[in-house]
Amino acid sequence: MSCDLSPVGGPAAWKGAELDYRSDGLHVLSEADVSEIDGALAGLKSLGDLDLPQITRSTFPLPTLGKVLADLCGELHHGRGFVLIRGLDRGRYSADDLARIYYGLGVHLGQVIPQSGDGELLGHVLNVDGLVPEELRGYRTNRSMNMHCDGHDIVGLLCLQSAKRGGASRIASAVAVHDRMVAERPDLAQALYEGMKVKRMEKDAQRGDGRLVTAEPVALFAKSSGEFMACIHPAQVRDAAASGAFEMTSRQAEALDTLCALSASAEFYLDMEIGEGDIQFLNNRLVVHGRTTYEDHEALDRRRHLLRLWLLAPTWPARPANQQDIFALDDLPNWARHRTPGMEFPSRYAAQMAAFKTAPESGDLLTAKLGRKAGGSGHVPPAQLQPPQALGQLDPAMGPGPQLR
Repeated sequence: MSCDLSPVGGPAAWKGAELDYRSDGLHVLSEADVSEIDGALAGLKSLGDLDLPQITRSTFPLPTLGKVLADLCGELHHGRGFVLIRGLDRGRYSADDLARIYYGLGVHLGQVIPQSGDGELLGHVLNVDGLVPEELRGYRTNRSMNMHCDGHDIVGLLCLQSAKRGGASRIASAVAVHDRMVAERPDLAQALYEGMKVKRMEKDAQRGDGRLVTAEPVALFAKSSGEFMACIHPAQVRDAAASGAFEMTSRQAEALDTLCALSASAEFYLDMEIGEGDIQFLNNRLVVHGRTTYEDHEALDRRRHLLRLWLLAPTWPARPANQQDIFALDDLPNWARHRTPGMEFPSRYAAQMAAFKTAPESGDLLTAKLGRKAGGSGHVPPAQLQPPQALGQLDPAMGPGPQLR
């Protein structure tokens, strides 16, 4: 397989040791920005108790700040690939209102999509290991995580509650790591361009297209439409090899180890302190992320708690065919079937976790019960199930829906 092993360079090829995110990636909201957000929130709530998919550019209008967010989306795409938004006073808003604001800002950046077979539009980054009776992704535990990309185009994190100690967000430029490997070990970079199969969570597969392991190797590095794109899931690649889906060669193992070692090295990584009310957005095509170790509170309601968004960027070029990863767009309408209306609001999630603690049941059964208590059916009605382009429908001003990729 022939690959373009030339360096990428440009503003996305930064090194953490040479940056200070407080000057190179921080956007502080002005008083006027916060006032506009408060007005949008008040207008949204005047429409009734709306569910998250009903938060759109029309129901959460930001005539001035929306233009700023469009510029920040441009920075994510063509700049360094990360931004930290600061200026929301956590103490002024309830957790549910902060979730509404966060989602409202998100729809001005892209198209909100489900994150797993549960269909959630906001993910809760909270240690519930040993509490929820199901297999958990790493972000729902307090275990350390390899540097990796999330699914699709943009990942957002909003901090509701900080850890007792530690817990910085650690990021690195996949472009800078790529360029170092191309310069010093082109044979290993070639292996990452050729790709490896990836295994996903069993529930995500069952509720998606049924494929537990990708049919073809997924390219960790790719160039398409004149752009570099990363798609890095080290743990899931190793899971695929361990399952027997493919036999990892010594060259592939060394390439994966080198990628992980470089992105986690002091030369390349950048630690960002995400304070309560702060919002971080990352371009998954350019930036890998992980987290530092942290000490948490024992009480569940005082633990480190972040809200996660996954966004598609409709104006960005499609990924190449060999980056059809474990988070395929074809799965989204199937995953949406399992979403309970309002399930992501922090107050509802807290009630669910408290219920697990006092009377553990299967996740699906308990979620359905909580949905009925709140007036929901426990599942999205069939009439609300839509093709991937329409999930979290954008206003026409956002442009055409994304191409399947």
